[in-house]
Amino acid sequence: MTSEFSRIITLLRKERGITQKQAAADLGVSQALLSHYEKGIRECGLEFVVKVADYYNVSCDYLLGRSADRNGLTLNMEDLPETDNRADTRIRGGVLAVVPVMKKRLIMGALNILYDKLAASQNKSLVGEVSDYLMLAVYKMFRLLYASNSKNAEDLFKVSPATSAGYSTAAMLRAEANVQGMLAGENTEAGQGVKDAGPFAMTTATITQEYPLYATSLLNLIKTCESRIEAS
Repeated sequence: MTSEFSRIITLLRKERGITQKQAAADLGVSQALLSHYEKGIRECGLEFVVKVADYYNVSCDYLLGRSADRNGLTLNMEDLPETDNRADTRIRGGVLAVVPVMKKRLIMGALNILYDKLAASQNKSLVGEVSDYLMLAVYKMFRLLYASNSKNAEDLFKVSPATSAGYSTAAMLRAEANVQGMLAGENTEAGQGVKDAGPFAMTTATITQEYPLYATSLLNLIKTCESRIEAS
């Protein structure tokens, strides 16, 4: 059994808002045994996996971490909403071109959810800081690409190449700190803190229900990023 199983069954229980004791009773096992399953101390049989899948109304592939989709759907580019047909067409030119198109759609789909949640907070300063952070990330990557060709004129940029990387990273960290402070309810240099985090309450189920078009993008982006983080 994968380590993902332990994490996911714990997540599903907490998202439903039930105690371990209640879940164990409903699933027909002792609380101690369910605790061992959730902690990854013991492995369960396939019969229990199926029972858990039925109980939480998810697929076995999702429980085992094989799919980021609750229904166990396999990610295909056709399932992701298109962003800009013209831009996508420009980078379609072979088998390898599928990768940037798919990742672009993952990012754009996830951004739609992110910005919708930000809009619900009605905190313009929070939206501004998150936007600044994202723009700086794009700026850094674009500048690296631009600088890789010595024929490109450096005059496009005002900040010198010797300091741009450090300064942009510092600016990103500053924006991130302001976001963290505002989400903690604190007033920062960027603006007032968020007083009600209610608009940010969400579960995998509500994300899927509220954003049927973009949920696959966000959930697969999370899975992809965490695989990259664990590999580093």
